[in-house]
Formats: sequence, C-alpha cells, structure tokens
Amino acid sequence: MSETSNASILAQLAGGSGTQDGGDDPWAGLTATCPEEGPTTTGSGDEKLQGLLQRINSIVAGSPPGDASARAPANGTPVPADPDGFVPIEPRSLREAGLTDSGVEALLVKYLLSRGDASGRDLADQVKLPFVLVDELLRQLKRDQLVAYKDAASLNDYVYVLTEFGRERARRYSLTCSYFGAAPVSLKDYVASVAAQSLQQQHPTEAQLKQAFADLLINQRMLERLGPAVNSGRGMFLYGFPGNGKTSIAERVTRAFGQTIWIPRAIGVEGEIIRIYDPNHHEVMEEEQNDGLLNKSMVDRRWIRVRRPTIIVGGELTMDNLELCLNRDTGISEAPVQMKSNCGTLVIDDFGRQRMTTDELLNRWIVPLEKRFDFLNLASGKKVQVPFDQLVIFSTNLEPRDLVDGAFLRRIPYKIEVMDPSEDEFRELFRIMSPKLGFTFCGESVQYLIDTHYKAVNRPFRCCQPRDLLLQVRNYCLYKNIPLELTPANFDFAVENYFAAV
Repeated sequence: MSETSNASILAQLAGGSGTQDGGDDPWAGLTATCPEEGPTTTGSGDEKLQGLLQRINSIVAGSPPGDASARAPANGTPVPADPDGFVPIEPRSLREAGLTDSGVEALLVKYLLSRGDASGRDLADQVKLPFVLVDELLRQLKRDQLVAYKDAASLNDYVYVLTEFGRERARRYSLTCSYFGAAPVSLKDYVASVAAQSLQQQHPTEAQLKQAFADLLINQRMLERLGPAVNSGRGMFLYGFPGNGKTSIAERVTRAFGQTIWIPRAIGVEGEIIRIYDPNHHEVMEEEQNDGLLNKSMVDRRWIRVRRPTIIVGGELTMDNLELCLNRDTGISEAPVQMKSNCGTLVIDDFGRQRMTTDELLNRWIVPLEKRFDFLNLASGKKVQVPFDQLVIFSTNLEPRDLVDGAFLRRIPYKIEVMDPSEDEFRELFRIMSPKLGFTFCGESVQYLIDTHYKAVNRPFRCCQPRDLLLQVRNYCLYKNIPLELTPANFDFAVENYFAAV
C-alpha cells in the first residue's frame, strides 16, 4: 500500500478528510480529533475498514451499529429502537442504572460471603453490571478494608475475599434480604419498558392471526370474531362445552403479537427486591450472536429476552397469587401473575372453579381492567402503581352471564362462544392427527366411527376427541404388538374405554 493510501486511512481514523494541514505526521490528527458521525468513503478494498469505523462511531455515539435510536437517554430510561425492537442499553454509571453504591455493595459482599472468593469479572457477571463500574466499586471496598486481594486474575483483575469487617457487614445485609443476584432495575425503567412493548401498540392483521393458528383447525367465522378481540388487547371471554379447544385458542393468541420481549430479572422499589423473571412462566430466547467488537456489549444484562409470555392459571388461583408475595426468610418479593404476564396473555382457565370466588377476583381486577394499571402493597406498607398491560382471557365452560354481573361484563367487551365442530371439521381433525400419531388415515373407518358411535347415539362432536381416540387406538396396538391401523374393531375398543363413564 502506498504512503498516500496509508495517510488517507490514518486520516479517516482521525475523522479527517485524508490530508493533514498542520504537518506530515499522520498520527497527530488521530490524537487530536474525534471520529465524525459517519465514516469517509474510501476506495475499493477497504470494506472491512469501513465496517470497523462504523462500529467505532457507533460506540462513540452510544448505540449499537445501525441503531442510533436505541441510545440510552440521560436519565437511564431504556427506549425502543422501533415498535417491535425494544433494547435495554447498558448503563454508563450506577446513577444512570438507578442504583446506589451501597445497594451494589450489598449484592457484592453477600455474594462473596456465599461463595468465599471471586474475581472482579465474576462479580460483575453475577450482578449483571459492566465490569468497569464494578471494578471501581471493588477498589473503593478495598480502600474501606471490606475486601482484600487474594490473588491476581487475568486482564488487570484480582480475586477478592472478604475481610472480617466485610463478613460482618455482609451478615447484616443478609438479615434484611438474602438476595445477591442481578442488580435490580428501577420501577421507572420497568414502566417505560412495558409502555414500549405494550400490546396496545400491536395490531395483528388477519394474515398474522391465521399464521398464529396455522397448527390448529379453526373455522373462518371463529377467526373473524377473534380478530377484533385480539386487536383490542384488553380481554375476552371464551366459553363453550369442554374439549373444544378454548385453552388451545388462548395459548395461540399471543403468537399473533411480537415474538419476544425484554423483562428485568428483578426490580427494586423503595429498597425492596421484586423478582419478575420466572422460569416456570418465561421461556428464555437465545441471544443473537454478533461477530466483532460489539458482541452483546451494548445490552443491559440485568434484562433478559423471553418469548412473549402466555401464563395460564386455573383452579389453583388464590388472592395471594394476585398480590406481592414476600418471603419472610429471604426478604425477596415475588411478582403477582398479572405482573409477570405484562406485554403478553394471561389465561384464567376454568373460570368459576377457582379456590377464590368469582366476585373476589372480579372486584380485585375491575379497576385495573378499566385503567390499565394496578396498585400493589409493599412490605413497608407503601402502595406502588405498576402497569396492567396484558390480554386477559377468561376461559370457562359456563355462560358468562351466569358468573358475573353486567358491570364486569362491560369491561370485557368480547364474549366468544367456541362451538362444537361440524362433521366435516371432525373428519378433518382425524385427517390431521392420524399421521402425527403414526397412522395412515382411513376415511371408511372414520365414517364407521361417526355413523355408529356418534350419529346413532346422538353424541355431540368435540374437538379433542379425534386426538384422544387415536391415542386409545395407538396404545391398544402397541400393547397387542400389532400394526398401527384405524379399523372399526379398534375404534370400537377405543370408544368403549373413552366413553365408559360419559
């Protein structure tokens, strides 16, 4: 490469135009000039350099490459890059993260008390904060004689242990709260994240709804009724006879919205820890792997990307599940189910059969359903306002008007009856399910089943019955060690078992 070309490249790194006016030292400009907003165009063969310059400019600007709108504002509140692309940005200071030195100190010393020793990077990974912020705080703890160096670690790091003074302070912290996981996110940032990922901003089209229900046989009339209800993002009743797929429909509604959301692992409110992420209800999505300098470096690791949640609660639901649940032994509060389902779907299955009465549940939610926010009681006695932003689906085998009064029905504007399948739909369900369970579909045997065991005895069709009867036949064939076949005799055996007590 020529000397002129070298000088041009160095000038680009310095943010210049390819010439040096003040001298012939090409590095002089690099030490005196910041990169410009966009890199200067170079000739062919410099594509890799251009990519590197773009990444450097993005770091200086405070946002990932190609995503200038995802920068963190001065107050630290995460903002979305686009309606479906909210990304929490890594904080540049503890104040920007909504944290205090003493709060992070408590997490670090409690972790060291539990583990014994850890490197600075291990501690940063534990509390999910940038190493540069944790390293600065650890050095202060070393000066305060709370920790000591045990050994040297790689990359200008050390292995830390607690001093006797540090162990005593860690024990005092643990008496109040034993939590030493990811540093909590502020309530303000959590509220902002829900607003940015709200279902109210999502308006699924007919095509998106059909795609969400692609693996479920559902007629066009049902889709036409579901579409406006899903678009409302508020709530609906699904009612009808058992076995017709009300729960299956409710589970797939969420698919019509964006696929993933970001949630905090925990939030901090008035010094209390509220755990949001729940592996029982939240499915973690694999992080996209980015090559190069910015691999995950701009994402706040206190947040976790999960599939947009669908939380189903049934007869086990009690009033305690709708309030903050404080564990007195650990000092950690568990978020209620409606808070864990924010930006997703909350299904109240078998509504009317909960351990709590329907009046208790409806009185608890009559205002949140209308106002789209809820109030929770902290252990300190203070009330805090949190978002109530989910599609609530009440699934029941009973008539809604027999369960609730008119005032509550008005707040659930959509009441959709899930009807029995027609004969053609019933037959189509057999056609769909047969190959999934290892059978070759046999129309004659299915017609025999319909004529003999349904029409002749005036038995209604249910959507779940094709799958259940095929499983009966399959298990019978496996037990007898005979080929998996749909025969009239096999159907006779399955019906005798399946409908024995019906």
